Amino acid sequence: MNGTSDGTATVTKPADHPAVTTENIGVLLINLGTPDGTDYWSMRRYLKEFLSDPRVIEAPKLLWWPILNGLILTTRPKRSGEAYAKIWMEEADESPLRFHTRAQGEALADRLGSLDRRVHVDWAMRYGTPSIARGLDRLTARGCRRILLAALYPHYSAATTATAYDKAFDHLRTMRWQPSIRTLPPYHDDMAYIGALRDSVRADLDAARAAEGEPEMLLCSFHGLPKENLTKGDPYHCFCQKTGRLLREALDWPADRFMTVFQSRFGPKEWLQPYADVTVADLARRGVKRLAILSPGFAADCVETLEEIDIGLRETFLENGGEHFRYIPCLNDSVGGTDMLESLIRRELGGWL
Repeated sequence: MNGTSDGTATVTKPADHPAVTTENIGVLLINLGTPDGTDYWSMRRYLKEFLSDPRVIEAPKLLWWPILNGLILTTRPKRSGEAYAKIWMEEADESPLRFHTRAQGEALADRLGSLDRRVHVDWAMRYGTPSIARGLDRLTARGCRRILLAALYPHYSAATTATAYDKAFDHLRTMRWQPSIRTLPPYHDDMAYIGALRDSVRADLDAARAAEGEPEMLLCSFHGLPKENLTKGDPYHCFCQKTGRLLREALDWPADRFMTVFQSRFGPKEWLQPYADVTVADLARRGVKRLAILSPGFAADCVETLEEIDIGLRETFLENGGEHFRYIPCLNDSVGGTDMLESLIRRELGGWL
């Protein structure tokens, strides 16, 4: 350190001193994951990473690994690839989940960057690419010494939110100079989220009334979990039920024309009920002709919403006597969805901005 004529001090770094960057603020959006393609080997890599996660499959490794690496990874990649092929975005050559998550990241980067130029936004996937490690490295390379990890799951579960943050913390363990970290809490009952859902559903219901008439039933479909997760203390089921109740109240929708259901069962265990596919078939058989369904547990449309619901459950409804099936899209990078995420993230960045 040397003095100057005006009494201030200047700092002279050694020639071999590492570069010092401005301290910026990072936001890393994290979504579930996506394969890189619909072919067998892309699907196998993705499914192996996903189904090897002990947060997802809570079974003894000695029991599960022979089943996973034998029957499942031999047969399931082909079936899953066929499902993804139905909704694959050919022009972009990527899944809708990757497409929409990137768009969300870009929209938030514009919003938050205009608020404070020190804020940098990136996005990552828990399974597949781009990885969480890559996202953290990109943000730290931009001088982000404070980073908000924002898992895009409104409803906390060990199988989603926890494993996303686990993966981030695993990478932080490899860093000599770790950034300060915050995590986005669950937002299943946040009024910004409920309000964004309400406005999205209202707009779609208005379109339905003009086209084929108001739906007789409105379903909120959430991704399922084994029922034992609830008994072990996972709050996911309760959070989903609360979202459904708050959304119905915000819409002022009759209770006898609204249901919360659970989709995507896998394996022999009992899962959270009522099951979406069973419910949809039963409603059609009972004479319901117009049905609308949304999946508010997903921040962006994906194979579970576009293939499983908009294609699969649509077929189930029509085959059992229904006439008009309406899928209400996820918030994606809509103005309302971006407003909601900006509100949540700005709150969590309090004291850093």
